[in-house]
Amino acid sequence: MKPLGDLEGFRLLPGRLDRPAQEALRDDVWARLKAAPLYIPRMPKSGAPMSVRMTNFGPLGWVTDKDHGYRYEPAHPDTGRPWPDMPAQLLELWDALTGYAAPPEACLVNYYEGGAKMGLHVDADEAAWDAPVLSVSLGDTALFRIGGVLRSDPTRGLRLASGDVCLLGGPARRAFHGIDRILPGTSTLLPKGGRINLTLRRVTVPASPGTPA
Repeated sequence: MKPLGDLEGFRLLPGRLDRPAQEALRDDVWARLKAAPLYIPRMPKSGAPMSVRMTNFGPLGWVTDKDHGYRYEPAHPDTGRPWPDMPAQLLELWDALTGYAAPPEACLVNYYEGGAKMGLHVDADEAAWDAPVLSVSLGDTALFRIGGVLRSDPTRGLRLASGDVCLLGGPARRAFHGIDRILPGTSTLLPKGGRINLTLRRVTVPASPGTPA
């Protein structure tokens, strides 16, 4: 793992997934999109559409809309059906890399195409703040930006290529981060180009041993 300068808790694993592993994961994602199709999320209050399309896998899914804002829900907002299960390869990565005692509960799937981007933000809708966030990149390279725990902190940029995995844990779990843009034509993994980002999160605080469920 490579730390990012002095930002404690951020780790980048370039090329953690080789091409066959990327292809297998891509196919697992495509299969699940039949049950949980990509849709356009909307910002709270304004209802403005985000530039990425998204969906989720796992028991919970992160959603946002004009009336109810950011939150986790157990079902797809358009179909009303439960989210599909997470690909086994993602759960194996979580177990191998995070050191966290409980499994992830949500896998947010963001699909970047064209001029899609993601402004600086902190993943702050989870109760389990001690759990890291694990991110997997598939497809075209993204220009990733990360700063500190304050929006005004200096930021730095790096490239996330297909097969790269990164972790935000410890102090970096509260760091502002985002995607400036993607670089079209930098990968042949996705037939129509673009980038898929898979973000694994633990949402609820795990019960202590011996605590009734």
